[in-house]
Amino acid sequence: MKNSTVSRHFDVAVVGAGAGGIAVCASLLNREPRMTIALIDPATMHYYQPGWTMVGGGIFNPESTGRPMASVIPPRATWIQQSVSGFDPDNNRVVLDDDSEIAYDRLVVSAGLTLNWSGIDGLEETLGRNGVTSNYRYDMAPYTWQLVQGMKTGKALFTQPPMPIKCAGAPQKAMYLSSDHWTRTGVINTIDVQFYTATPGLFGVQAYVPALMKYIERYGATLNFQHTLTRIDGERKIATFSTASGETIESDFDMIHVCPPQCAPAFVAQSPLSDDAGWVDVDQNTLQHKHYDNIWALGDCISAPNAKTAAAARAQAPVVALNLLQHAGKAPNIAHYDGYGSCPLTVERGKIVLAEFGYGGKLLPSFPKWIINGEEPSRLAWLLKSRALPWIYWNAMLKGREWMAAPVQQV
Repeated sequence: MKNSTVSRHFDVAVVGAGAGGIAVCASLLNREPRMTIALIDPATMHYYQPGWTMVGGGIFNPESTGRPMASVIPPRATWIQQSVSGFDPDNNRVVLDDDSEIAYDRLVVSAGLTLNWSGIDGLEETLGRNGVTSNYRYDMAPYTWQLVQGMKTGKALFTQPPMPIKCAGAPQKAMYLSSDHWTRTGVINTIDVQFYTATPGLFGVQAYVPALMKYIERYGATLNFQHTLTRIDGERKIATFSTASGETIESDFDMIHVCPPQCAPAFVAQSPLSDDAGWVDVDQNTLQHKHYDNIWALGDCISAPNAKTAAAARAQAPVVALNLLQHAGKAPNIAHYDGYGSCPLTVERGKIVLAEFGYGGKLLPSFPKWIINGEEPSRLAWLLKSRALPWIYWNAMLKGREWMAAPVQQV
């Protein structure tokens, strides 16, 4: 590590101003307004990423999913608009990209994950043209909708890489919304819809699979399990896959929606905070680091075996806030995170299968079945996803309001 200078000291340093970082910062300040918190992130814009699937389906406009970062930083936090290059947990330091250091009493890491676009040979060169698109990028989601609208016949591929990925349902949501449009416009029977996934099944929680399979059958989609996209030739419109048996197969396409492989950020994976796979090594219940007791983490960067979704970060933020304050002697009890995650599977325009589950695939519905039965497509779940959840994200989660997300304290 280079010689560095400590420029500032804070009660808490929060690395990453995504959904988890801002939410935990706001939760802490709501409980302890005098606490000094550094929120470290170089981005100028903050995005509601769950909205990008809806952009790709022609439901949201892209501009509605982003706001200037300055407008969502909690007012009493100090925003340090730099990248983090490393961690020095033995000396309670975060190293910034200009080699200065931030000192802290306690650290929260919410660094997200890295979309490894270069992990598929040829993808970067052709993304955004030749019928190659992805809702995992703000600037590509509108191209998805453009392709869907223009397609009247041909072959449409939708791909999913090996786990873990953020929002594991997003690759098939793109397929459902596209197929729904083709159904409504009367061309679904002339389009060959193919879903290629590296996973051995359609969805990791079996309770939701029957409802999803009804839509697979409705749209006439073909499922190709344990197929991993390895290469795209955009000019020739050829996608290459490897199979679980070691075979290599090719498929032509007119349109392909790609979910890129994903991994922990390099500055996390190469730090003392990571486990062998590169993720921040936390206790899955308390979200406290397994080796450094003044460090917590949440969101997509952690080692816990939960689904990597915005809903998970929303549930995790109050747990981290409470446990950090308990460690500081400012709260009586700790809280436990139960692995909650939610994946609103948008199966058609106007209906959603609301998958909500925790560790081990345990079903954790937020509503009684007579209100929303998550195992069946629901109009009410659609209204929740399309209208309520964006409002809750901007006006509750990012402001530390813990409606339906209050931490469960352990006595």
